[in-house]
Amino acid sequence: MAEKKKIGILGASGYTGAELVRLLLRHPRIEIVLLTADRRAGQKMGDVFPQFAPYDLPQLVSIEGVDWAAAGLELVFCALPHATTQKVLKDLLAKAPETKVVDLSADFRLADPAVYAKWYGHEHHALELQQEAVYGLTEIYRRDVRKARLVANPGCYTTCAQLPLIPLLKAKAIESDEIVIDAKSGMTGAGRSAKEEMLFSEVSEGFRAYGVGHHRHMSELDQEFSKAAGKDVEATFTPHLLPANRGIFSTIYVRGRRGKSARELHEILSKQYEKEAFVYVLPFGKTPDSHHVRGSNMTFIGVAEDRKPGRAIIVSTLDNLTKGASGQAVQNMNVMLGFSETLGIDQPALSA
Repeated sequence: MAEKKKIGILGASGYTGAELVRLLLRHPRIEIVLLTADRRAGQKMGDVFPQFAPYDLPQLVSIEGVDWAAAGLELVFCALPHATTQKVLKDLLAKAPETKVVDLSADFRLADPAVYAKWYGHEHHALELQQEAVYGLTEIYRRDVRKARLVANPGCYTTCAQLPLIPLLKAKAIESDEIVIDAKSGMTGAGRSAKEEMLFSEVSEGFRAYGVGHHRHMSELDQEFSKAAGKDVEATFTPHLLPANRGIFSTIYVRGRRGKSARELHEILSKQYEKEAFVYVLPFGKTPDSHHVRGSNMTFIGVAEDRKPGRAIIVSTLDNLTKGASGQAVQNMNVMLGFSETLGIDQPALSA
């Protein structure tokens, strides 16, 4: 049997940290040897998330007490808040430069320091690492991910929109200045910290938009869409909060370029993803339900014809905690460590 790789999870007491543990417990090639959670330091993972009580997992520790040089970690998943991540990873990679990192925060997704400062309100404090980081949309940047030491895992909203739109922009098949993304997220996308606006009575039986006109994911979309199109692209993007635990559901409106029909857009996406394990393009005219991907690492994409000639409606959905965060992070880990890309994350969606 092949030797297992030693893995750490920083920020294990959040939703993405718990999802990483859930997925990695069934991964045959890795061993979880480090779990950090400063406010929960000293506790067992099973005390924080009772579903893990039957499993033999390391005790949660404070990140401040970790000896990176002695830890012998092959790879670390970093699920810490943005800004905090920069200081931690700068220290970690200085002391253990051979350790690979998949960062689930937003800290290394933006290549331009000025853009980061504009959207996040402060200067970037690890510029060398920012320049080194590879954007981890695996299906698009697989070759770069394979060689990377630091991978910036994309956001959940952005993954859901980029997977259907990047191939169309690269093919110059849609008008780049007429993209409208109407997106909805389950509540776990807001994190696990206590927030008044996230109370059950504030969210249930309602539906609301937030970050209207200024959501931080816009900068990530601009960067990747512009790269794909070869020119500046600014899409219209509005996120909404769903009274549900999991899921991202995006309804995207586009216009075909130079007479491209909705059916032709569907053909481009079908060809792009026909051999991909985690992206499924439905038959033309069919659209997915968020239940179709819940708990899985899948993205389902549907393309339908709008009643307006030349326009198409694209529907894309994924689980924000899996393909939108932790599942994609494990997918990137598999590529970085030379494992089969589907190892440990090939489970189908839950039926209910």
